[in-house]
Amino acid sequence: MRRMTSAIVTGTAIAALLTACGSGGDSNDNPSVRPPMKVAALGPFVGECGGVTDDEVRDIGGLGQISATYKNSVGCNWQASGIGGASVTFASYRGSPLGRERAWVTAQGRNPETIDVGGHSGFQDATANGDICDLAVQLGDDFFEWSTSSGLFSSGNADPCAKNRKLAELTVQRLK
Repeated sequence: MRRMTSAIVTGTAIAALLTACGSGGDSNDNPSVRPPMKVAALGPFVGECGGVTDDEVRDIGGLGQISATYKNSVGCNWQASGIGGASVTFASYRGSPLGRERAWVTAQGRNPETIDVGGHSGFQDATANGDICDLAVQLGDDFFEWSTSSGLFSSGNADPCAKNRKLAELTVQRLK
């Protein structure tokens, strides 16, 4: 009797699982309403590291001697030698809305300023103490961003937003 009860319970459980895995009806009964997917149009190619050389980044960014450079398919970073040294970062975002980046900066309590670089709109924003600046430029459905940090021991005499502006202008001039 115990075996029969166990077999019935097991059979019922298996039947319930199989029923739960089914579609429960015709899939046309509840059509899902989704907006059509937008296919992002690729903007112009910005080149590796925004088309800017290591020497240009060193000179414009005021890095002095570069101790480390990191490069991959979407971005580059240059670090000045010394503890807490200045750094410059470039990143390229394909099919990503600039508005989302601007919203993130705003959510950090910062107030991005609208800019234009070579006929392309964007924004720039510096931290409250002015030692870090982010500058982003829209290129169709893409955007790129330059970010400069003056470092922990900066003399405070070089505006990181002005450095980013020069780097962004070079990137726009060299678009492919």
